[in-house]
Formats: sequence, structure tokens, C-alpha cells
Amino acid sequence: MSCFSKFVEVHSIVVSLTTHEPIVCSRSIKTRENHPNVVGWFVGWKAEERMRRSGLNVLAIQKMSKAGRYADGNGLYLQITKTGTKSWIFRFMLNGKSREMGLGSVTALKLADARQMAVEYQGLLLKGIDPIHERDAKKKKQALNEARTTTFEECVKGYISAHSPKWSNQKHINQWKSTLATYASPVIGNLPVGSIDTDLVMKILDPIWGVKTETASRVRGRIEAVLDWSTVRQFRSGENPARWRGHLDKLLPKPTEVSRVKHFEALPIEDIQEFMFNLRSQEGLAPQALEFLILTASRTSEVLHAKWSEFDIEKSIWTIPPERMKHRKEHRVPLSDRCVQILRNVLESNELYEINELVQFGDFVFPGQIIGKPLSSASLRQIIKERMNLKITVHGFRSTFRDWASEYTNYSRETVEMAMAHTIESKVEAAYRRRDLFTKRKSLMADWEKFCGRTPSRQNKVVEMKPRVFREVK
Repeated sequence: MSCFSKFVEVHSIVVSLTTHEPIVCSRSIKTRENHPNVVGWFVGWKAEERMRRSGLNVLAIQKMSKAGRYADGNGLYLQITKTGTKSWIFRFMLNGKSREMGLGSVTALKLADARQMAVEYQGLLLKGIDPIHERDAKKKKQALNEARTTTFEECVKGYISAHSPKWSNQKHINQWKSTLATYASPVIGNLPVGSIDTDLVMKILDPIWGVKTETASRVRGRIEAVLDWSTVRQFRSGENPARWRGHLDKLLPKPTEVSRVKHFEALPIEDIQEFMFNLRSQEGLAPQALEFLILTASRTSEVLHAKWSEFDIEKSIWTIPPERMKHRKEHRVPLSDRCVQILRNVLESNELYEINELVQFGDFVFPGQIIGKPLSSASLRQIIKERMNLKITVHGFRSTFRDWASEYTNYSRETVEMAMAHTIESKVEAAYRRRDLFTKRKSLMADWEKFCGRTPSRQNKVVEMKPRVFREVK
């Protein structure tokens, strides 16, 4: 072994012992023949040793490319991956366990900033605080503070976007938007949702609670729903200032104590036969759609958006898909003879006798004047108010059907409720119900058609029938 070789070997061992690191001497150089560029290697190795003792510097970091970890002091390390990516990590011991945390890339975090962070984290360790937990807590707090700057208006959009898929029609979505835009947004729309308190809610409700009680009650409920959603999303915290029970009920009278609840005005049962007689004398598609709606006891949107693909005319069955139902459950409707006849009349009026021709295009059964759009609900209201001169609602015919079934028939409440596609309030009962009572409902709807189709005592004469107010049937 030459003197130079001995010097390299001995020097490597001494340095390793003084830095308390494992003896690297990775290349165990003993002769020049084993390593042709021994001088160059030794110079580079000495530079790395000096860097370990004095810390890193910007120029050295830029030139370094060998994969590994290089200590700077205070637990700060430069990490270079096999792909050449350079980043900072902080290594520490806590409760006898070795841990490490990433600080960021070299390009995003300067050496001086990385060293400052390492000093701060060492200070936390002296207090027994885990730097990783502390960092995560700060991030969470910052995110929460940013979230609390979210405005009420933004939360309304978020709530509607999240819940609108379960709402059965666009009308309900529009009502949500319009009521909150009209009454709530002028007061709290641009305010952070976390700053909304009882005083602000009362500022919205006070002016309208006594004069527009039903509307005010709905606005309150919608504000409460949006604020609940915001709390779950961590945009705000604390009690809901719009809640009724145990809160606003102490500040405002009950809606029923202020004004009488206005239900849908419905046609009296005794007048349904005369109404149907006059309705069948009307020409056009709208009268047929209205008659179909009455005979099936369906909701307006269910009828107007009905498509030919939903019908099996041969079996007299109309299957409404879940996405078009209020409660998101498929509903089979037994069609009476008159309903089938109405469908055939529509087919003939369109000069299309084969239903398959319509199915492939997905056309509406009751199309409107605009291509691709169904008949409007306004056309049904026009028949009632202008042609029949009546102050009743289209939805009120469901109340008429419900009262007829209760007073004129012996059908069970369960059969009638299912015919109207109502949900079962009892969860236990709903869990055990497996069938839809289709056979019984078919008989029920046939009897309803017969009752409506009876010849009235006064024919060929449109008379003004006084409506009665029935309890709302949804």
C-alpha cells in the first residue's frame, strides 16, 4: 500500500469518527489501480465532508445531483431523488420515535426560509409539541377562516346545486331562488355566512311575517336549511339563528295565529260531472291533457312531461320513472278506458298511428307550440279560468279525487294514498310494504272515471260553479 493510499484510508476513518456517522469509506481505496481517478474522487469527497460540517450553500445545492439526503443542521435535510427532484425535509425525534416532514421543493422554498422553519420546529420540539400536528392545525384553521368568508349568496347556490337533483321539477327550484333573492339576499346576500345572527334573520322576517305569513314561513325554513348546510360544510359554527323551535318561536307568533293557511282551491265533488261534461266539449290538446290529469289524479308536471316511451297502451299502464316523481320512486298508473282513448285521440290528431314512431324520438304526449317542449301549465289554468270562468287550481283536482274516494267509496286509505303516489309516513309500514296494490288501484280509477263521466242534470250549459277550499293535497 502506497503512502498516498494509506493517507486516504486513515483520513476517511478519522473524519467519520469525529462526525459520529457510520464509516462510509465507500470505495475502500487501497491502490491507484483500483480507482484510476482517485485524486478527483478524493477532492469531491473532501468537499462533501466540508459541507457536512459547515452546512449547505446555494451554489452547492444548484450543482448537486447525486441522489441522497444531505444534512444542513437543526434537522434540516436536502433530499435529492433518483429523478433529480430536490426538496427539503425536517427530521426529528419525538417520544422515542423518528419522524420526518416535507417542507417543500427547493424552487419554492429558499435555503434561508427552510433554515428558519427548521429553527421554529426545533423550538416546538423543546416544548414537547409535534411540528407535524402543529402545521396541520394551522392549515385547518386557515382553511376554516377562508371558508368563513363565503357569503350567504354562495351558500344558497351550493345548497341548491346539492339538493336540486332530488327536487322533481324546475318550478320548485325557481321558487327557492326567487324567494331568497327577493327577501333574504338584499339583507344578508353579500355577508359572510358565519356572521349571520338572529338580528339579521329578524330583519328579513319582521316586515313580511304579518302580511305575507306563508311566504315568510317558507323563507325562514329555507334560510335555516342553507345555514344548516353551511355549518356542516364548516363555513360557519354555532347554533342556527333561523331555527324555529326554542328560538324564533319566542320572537314571532305561529303562522297559523297570524293568518289562515290558504290551501289549493278545489272543485266540489258535486260539480265534477258538470265540469267534465263541459271540458269534453272543448277543442284542442290542452283540454285533453287536463282531463287525463283529472282521471289519473296525477300532478301537473307528471302529465305534461309524460313521454310515449312510458306507456303500454295495450296493457293500459303508464309507468312514470323515478326521476320525474316527487318522491323519486317509480309509479305505475292504471289507465282507465277513457285515458286510453285520450292517448289514441292524440295519436290520431298527430296523424301517427304507430306509437313506436314516437318512442324513438322521445316525443312528449302533450307537446307545446315550441318544438321539443311540453304543453305549458298555463294552458291548463287558462281553460279553468277563462273558458270555464272558475277560480280553482289544477292541483286542486287531486283534493277532489281524495274527497270522492273517502266519501263515495269503500276503498282503503292505503289504496287511495298509493293511487296519488303519496309516501307512507310510518317507516315501519313502508318497510313491510312490498306491492303497489295495482289491481285494487285499477278498479279505483275505473270507478273514478265512471263517476266523472256520468251525465250531469244540466247539459250543454256552462255555469259558474262556486269553488270550495279543500285542505292541500300534495
